[in-house]
Amino acid sequence: MAMTILADTAPSVTNNSTSAPSPVNGAQDSPLSTPVSAHSAVAAPQSVPADPPRTVVVVYGSGQDTIVHLVAEVLGKPWTTETSLSSLAKGSNAVVVGILAAELARSLDECDPSTLIVINTHCVDDGSSPDEALTDRCDYEFLYSHSPFLRRDLTRFLSLILGQTRPHEDLKTKTRTNFISTTFPDVHAALPNLDILSVGSDAVEIRVDLLVEPSPQGVASPVPSLRYVGQQVMLLRQHTELPIIFTTRCTKENGKFPMDDPMLFYRYLRRAIQWGCEYIDVELWLPEEIRRRLAEQKGHSVIMSAFHDFSGSWKWTSPEAARIFAESVRYADIVKMIAMMGQLSRALNTVFSPITHPLLPMIAAPGQLTAAEINEAMHIMGALPKRDLYVIGSFRATPQSMFMEKCFNELSLPHTLTSIDRGPKGTIEGVIMQPSFGGASVNPPISAATPYIPAVSEAARAIGLVDTIVVGEPQPQPGSGPQSSQGSGTTRTLIGENATWKGIRATLTRDYVPSAYRGRAAIILAGSESDASAAIYALRSLGVGSIYTVGFRATGPLAAGLEPFTSIQSVKLVEQPFVMVSALPPEKSLLVQPLLRHYRSNGRTSPRSTRGKVYLDLTASSGERKGIRWAWRSVRAGRRTGSTR
Repeated sequence: MAMTILADTAPSVTNNSTSAPSPVNGAQDSPLSTPVSAHSAVAAPQSVPADPPRTVVVVYGSGQDTIVHLVAEVLGKPWTTETSLSSLAKGSNAVVVGILAAELARSLDECDPSTLIVINTHCVDDGSSPDEALTDRCDYEFLYSHSPFLRRDLTRFLSLILGQTRPHEDLKTKTRTNFISTTFPDVHAALPNLDILSVGSDAVEIRVDLLVEPSPQGVASPVPSLRYVGQQVMLLRQHTELPIIFTTRCTKENGKFPMDDPMLFYRYLRRAIQWGCEYIDVELWLPEEIRRRLAEQKGHSVIMSAFHDFSGSWKWTSPEAARIFAESVRYADIVKMIAMMGQLSRALNTVFSPITHPLLPMIAAPGQLTAAEINEAMHIMGALPKRDLYVIGSFRATPQSMFMEKCFNELSLPHTLTSIDRGPKGTIEGVIMQPSFGGASVNPPISAATPYIPAVSEAARAIGLVDTIVVGEPQPQPGSGPQSSQGSGTTRTLIGENATWKGIRATLTRDYVPSAYRGRAAIILAGSESDASAAIYALRSLGVGSIYTVGFRATGPLAAGLEPFTSIQSVKLVEQPFVMVSALPPEKSLLVQPLLRHYRSNGRTSPRSTRGKVYLDLTASSGERKGIRWAWRSVRAGRRTGSTR
């Protein structure tokens, strides 16, 4: 029985903002609010990912045809290789088509390129670089090496260029975002400390103008080659899951790229879009035609318009500031305006504040602060009051809490994190009602109908469980007039959230794009409906087809469309599942093995390119649930390969 996906409705807890570009440093922020809806309709958590709208053409080099199969597997679609794209008009049902690089130019002349998404893939293991003329004829370019990161990087790349993941949509919901600017001449130098450098950052900027390409003659070129820059971007993507901001800063704005050839900037920024960089920094001084072309070609990348003035005479209140903002808005999603030094605006700004770090060889711009310095300044000004955070459960300490404490220290945050036992009835209520309460994770989760949590997210309402309690923005009481956030005229809203389903979804989409699950069968094993509810919600967000249950019968708001296994015969009649999720406790985990063996040998066969299967175990080895830390195993083409994330 096919599952019915309910139409999207407004979530219970939302951040409302205007659709205009987000201003940075000097432009006035759009107001944010967190209204809470009273409706209780169960809806899909977000739009179900759609299949690729066009045929994906994978251009590969001689002897590198395995990349075609890998692309098809990540997309969960059938594939073929052709010597000419004109054959696609003869009724081929392949969604992924591979073609040799030597055949591409002729093939594109024989077909309609608007029906294709052409990706030039190139393996750099042999030290070679892609043909730039060939890449210019393609929509995108994927550079790769045969490393443990390959499949994950390919999934991230495909998910972005197909619009199935939108990092900026998630970041827009945060009350504050920062990005770290790497100023190393070679990304290799940043890798040993990259995890430390990026703590507190929401994105990583690669300063292309500061890269120094090694030269056999010992004299570095003022502009690194596209070959070198492409491999640097590939290397950075392999070592961070944060979005990448691609920046080519000119000499006038404290960079090193020469300004005598604006088309040089276009070539590099256009290639960054083709490489699938999430953010592209486009300087306002560039000719309008270049900025317009980049905006038209950006795909699913986000353009940041950049303006810097280091003269010391520029005024935020001048008509010139309004004119610059209006011009920036025309071809950008985010507007960044920075004047000389600008330390106060860097601290007060809430949208993509650029930050530095003591481990960097140099600061990226005058006046740049570290995340710790910004937090200290905000705390001194009273804008970042001390909050008490809690880990509430049947344990005293976890790796998660120790990690959080290290982050607090690294970022100079004034908060404290305390682990406490669940205790008798009323313990949680007594903790969260304290004026200094800043949030809590709860393990095991509590009911979404708990009376002392006045608002819950749509996900928590549908799942029926709250594992995270957050504090919403203070809201003025009617007729109270303006008050401080600590004043009696404001109220804080406690919001119950469920983070477990997000962890499940994130794990499932590390090695497959979201649309790979669309319409595919799934099996969930659990001892009760409450144990399985987060997994059900996550799978529905991916648009899976039939969902079969083992060990429980669902009767709650998520029950529609679920079909229980009632006998061995019902197992035999079910199609080959694409994903199997176990929420069984460790002492019952062996019950999964017969099902895995059965479908590995007896399940209905599927096309070779779509035989990948995913097994996800939601229990930790210690026997206790650990938030969103999941062990997973991928089963592909009847062969099991394991990894722990």
